[in-house]
Amino acid sequence: MTQHVWGYLPEYDKERADILDAVDTVFGSGQLVLGKSVKGFEREFADYHGLGHCVGVDNGTNAIVLGLRALGVGPGDEVITVSNTAAPTVIAIDAVGATPVFVDVDPDTYLMEVDQVAAALTPRTRCLLPVHLYGQCVDMAPLKELAAKHGLVVLEDCAQAHGARHHGRLAGTMGDAAAFSFYPTKVLGAYGDAGATVTDDAAVDARLRRLRFYGMEDRYYVVETPGHNARLDEVQAEILRRKLTRLDDYVARRRSIADRYAAAFAGTDLVTPVTAPGNDHVYYVYVCRHPRRDQLLEGLKAHDIALNISYPWPVHTQSGFAHLGYAKDALPVTSRVAEEIFSLPMYPSLTDAEQERVIDAVFDVMGRL
Repeated sequence: MTQHVWGYLPEYDKERADILDAVDTVFGSGQLVLGKSVKGFEREFADYHGLGHCVGVDNGTNAIVLGLRALGVGPGDEVITVSNTAAPTVIAIDAVGATPVFVDVDPDTYLMEVDQVAAALTPRTRCLLPVHLYGQCVDMAPLKELAAKHGLVVLEDCAQAHGARHHGRLAGTMGDAAAFSFYPTKVLGAYGDAGATVTDDAAVDARLRRLRFYGMEDRYYVVETPGHNARLDEVQAEILRRKLTRLDDYVARRRSIADRYAAAFAGTDLVTPVTAPGNDHVYYVYVCRHPRRDQLLEGLKAHDIALNISYPWPVHTQSGFAHLGYAKDALPVTSRVAEEIFSLPMYPSLTDAEQERVIDAVFDVMGRL
């Protein structure tokens, strides 16, 4: 189990021929930077979401950075988001010179507590940045209503929600723009770093394309606005094109695994994921809670099962963000759940036999706590 915690090697064994063909296709194309594969993936990923535009970039962090910049967010602005997220969400806000402002999370879903957002608004608020965490979407209707009322932009962080739906709408289709990561562990993962920002706004798309290419309109031409070198690699784009055709299958398998976990642990003191009303969960990670989490994880090591915690240190408690001035108890729900949450193995190549071994091990350890 510890040899392939997120399923890379079994997936590669199964898809090896297609992955290597994707690499050979790019190497034989004569176009290694911003060529046919990037253009093809951008078109196909936009079409999957029913959007007009997709801009492939080098990683998910820059997908947020460029998304914020393209939406006009910069120094002096405030961006409302959550602390229960991967640090890159907040690093991206800092990178554009804006200030992150945190609201707490729902105690059942661990998603942004949208009822707290209105109270967090100030004259400096420019952007709302909901994080569609663990595989399901934030309640977007009240956020969009607030944004419209106060003239704010909405950037969705969809790094963990490829294929997730909220009242029938795909994650990434409900804001002014949305950022995706294709890090290898993601629901749709590349074989290295990769990301994309999507939008239905042609002007935002044009700014994104300049920003990912130094701020230039075309190759090595005139810089209009200083940008980044943040291009999606051709090889990763071609691999993602192939894997995009299997995304719905990946999601279906994740849901099947989630259903088996939920059935197995029903009635125990292990709290399994709660799906918010209107959501179709894709289970990027299968986050559970247990009041004796640390003892449970320690006991599972004897079964050769090492489990992940997403996330043990909320962003507002980390030393790199101490300048923001948040006390640990400023976000009580976030801090409390961080002491109890952990993730059971979740990836499409997890076999039924492997899952049963995990379930049996968890019951064995819980029985001795």
